[in-house]
Amino acid sequence: MQSDRILILAGTAEARALANEFVDLDVDVVSSFAGVTEKPILPQGKIRVGNFGGVAGLQQYLQSERITHVIDATHPFAAQMSLHAVEAAKLMQVKLLRLERPAWVEEDGETWSHVPTIEAAAELLPENARVLLTTGRKGLQCFFDRKTIGGVIRSIETPAETLPPGWTQLQDRPPYSVTNEARLLSNGSFSHVVTKNAGGSATSAKLTAAFQAGVLVVMVDRPLKPECETVQNLEDAIGWVFSE
Repeated sequence: MQSDRILILAGTAEARALANEFVDLDVDVVSSFAGVTEKPILPQGKIRVGNFGGVAGLQQYLQSERITHVIDATHPFAAQMSLHAVEAAKLMQVKLLRLERPAWVEEDGETWSHVPTIEAAAELLPENARVLLTTGRKGLQCFFDRKTIGGVIRSIETPAETLPPGWTQLQDRPPYSVTNEARLLSNGSFSHVVTKNAGGSATSAKLTAAFQAGVLVVMVDRPLKPECETVQNLEDAIGWVFSE
């Protein structure tokens, strides 16, 4: 392991926990952040911030930094970065693993409206819908273009767009509890929750609270990614590195 160097494509809680584990195990690890979140919670170990510049830039980085293993632990919706990771790792013959949390699935009695994109979610909402929108701070214009709907945008950072009348922002960071989510939904008179299928336990409470309150859920399904070896937990990711 002394000659191995791990690059974690980060941005999730799993990526942060994995980097901390590797540091504790005395593994040389670099966590790379795209820089989308202004104040991310950083892990231990070396940190890199910024875009690579496409496949060619990532390929150059893997070569110059003598990376032996890449673990793609980006957000399930970071499809372009995952694609670049697959292509660059193949070109450089670097080992690649994807660490991706399981997607959410409906529990007994739950029925979500599944859509392929954020734009499709905006189109699906009925007139006069009041929405708890939890898809992040980007790509919101398609909702704002629906003049008769409104609601609350919950995000870690301020949206890029200026909020039109009928919309407010709730700046907050997970994890969330069912109790707090139920209180939010009851106070806001919401008709719909719109979310991406990020998976994981940190933000799943809104789904339970929505079901209990009779609030409809519009679920943006995950984008397709190129196939590669994939695990769903830290133990398997660590085992992958040490299995050689």
